Amino acid sequence: MWAGLDAKTSGCAKVQPALNFPRTSRERSRYARKEACCFLSRNTRDFACIQRSSSTMSEKRRAATLRPAQVRHLRATRTTSHQPERDALVLLLGLTCAMRVTEIARVLICDLLLPSGMLRKEVSLRAPITEGCRQRCVFITHQLVIDALDLYIEHRWAEGLGTELARAMYRGLSPETTLILSHKGSSFALTNKRRTLVGGEVEDYWACDALQQHVSRLYRDAGLHDCSSHSGRRTFATRLVGQGHDIEVVQRLLGHAHLDHTDDYLDVNAATIAEMFTMAL
Repeated sequence: MWAGLDAKTSGCAKVQPALNFPRTSRERSRYARKEACCFLSRNTRDFACIQRSSSTMSEKRRAATLRPAQVRHLRATRTTSHQPERDALVLLLGLTCAMRVTEIARVLICDLLLPSGMLRKEVSLRAPITEGCRQRCVFITHQLVIDALDLYIEHRWAEGLGTELARAMYRGLSPETTLILSHKGSSFALTNKRRTLVGGEVEDYWACDALQQHVSRLYRDAGLHDCSSHSGRRTFATRLVGQGHDIEVVQRLLGHAHLDHTDDYLDVNAATIAEMFTMAL
């Protein structure tokens, strides 16, 4: 059996010719221990590399949440962008309405405005534009996002971006155009992708990679390098839970089908946890 081994099967050291192979039981035992140690050492290094790679990928996927001071800083520095009216609205829709970037890219003027031009306080995100095709409602009630929306609508009208001849309906904007337009005045392009779910099912979905990359770049330009296009939703969820709101309610606002999906969005600090213990009785 020893003569049949070669360097390809051992993978550690070149095997000596069969005539020079260990013959006594002690030599064979010493040789076997050496081979075993070499195998364990090599596979341990490989496993450690896999662990580091997996940990790094997990950290990259987990977007940072924003503190109140960082939100104020972000609002102050967004004026350096080429289209500050649009970019301010995109960021605030994520922070105050927990809208995904692809949802922001696909929502229409008629979804937000009544024909009279009045803002819909309750906006229905249609199933075809949401992740998992689960319709949900968001409420545009925060004054910051209302003001940002008004500014962007006026900007679109002044620049003639997706406008009608008169302002009698929808404030002069074409109702079937998307709310957010690219610098060319057109809707952001969508990419069809495919992913494998936990149960093994394969799902096709649409993603707006261009707007996601743009939002991440806005965060980087503001010095928030750990943030990404998901930071708005994570900040929304974390702040609500920190204020004492029920996690099931947060799950519904985020549009998650399962509660464990919401857990990945939370970033609750030690002070909040200590306060919860204090308020337990």
